[in-house]
Amino acid sequence: MSNLQIEQFSARSDNFGVLIHDPETNLTASIDAPEEQPILDALKRRGWKLTHILTTHHHNDHVEANLALKKRFGVQIIGPEDEKSQIPGIDATLNHGDHFQFGNFDIEVISTPGHTNGEISFYIPAAKVLFAGDTLFSLGCGRLLEGTPATMFTSLQKLVALPGDTQVYCGHEYSESNARFALTIDPDNSALKERAKEITALRAADQPTLPSTILREMATNPFLRWHDPAIRKNLKMENATDEVVFAEIRKRKDHF
Repeated sequence: MSNLQIEQFSARSDNFGVLIHDPETNLTASIDAPEEQPILDALKRRGWKLTHILTTHHHNDHVEANLALKKRFGVQIIGPEDEKSQIPGIDATLNHGDHFQFGNFDIEVISTPGHTNGEISFYIPAAKVLFAGDTLFSLGCGRLLEGTPATMFTSLQKLVALPGDTQVYCGHEYSESNARFALTIDPDNSALKERAKEITALRAADQPTLPSTILREMATNPFLRWHDPAIRKNLKMENATDEVVFAEIRKRKDHF
């Protein structure tokens, strides 16, 4: 099997765009379509032609360029069944547990509602890569614009069950602000402090802080560390359930 090629780039004010390419079949997909010109620039830079758009959720900053790219390239737009009426130009829909073939690669669909009610993530086992949209960020998770803490908690549990060396790509560059918040929740975590320094240096050099990995997020991301005794002690929630601890962390982030 050929290696999956990945091109990550900036779009809009703080979105990430991502292209994936199977060189053996010459298929290229955009993970979401936040803005047309950066996608066109990335395609030109790599010499690829767009064939698919894989949509994680319906928010405008993830679907804005759908129709323009479909008109230009005749792409197939694939997205969540539960949000099909809100995704421009959608051709095919997916549910949790579905698999579909992208060239030589099997893509698994994971239902990850919380940020929106129908959001999905795309996992490619052979490439050890996850495209988490606005569900999981480096040192953070998506705001609960449509879902509940319980819904997001369940979604994140699905993602932390993936192999630790899975590379994680997300929809936004929020790492710097997420690090500042994470240190208020988990101030004595040496792995987190080291990651925060790295993020500061990367952003100062105008470099992306992604991809991360599942293992790294489990060591540093407070939204995945609901079980950690130090966090529970800091929150004075030693006897609370994991879900209640997560909900408190999410509430604090909303007011940070």
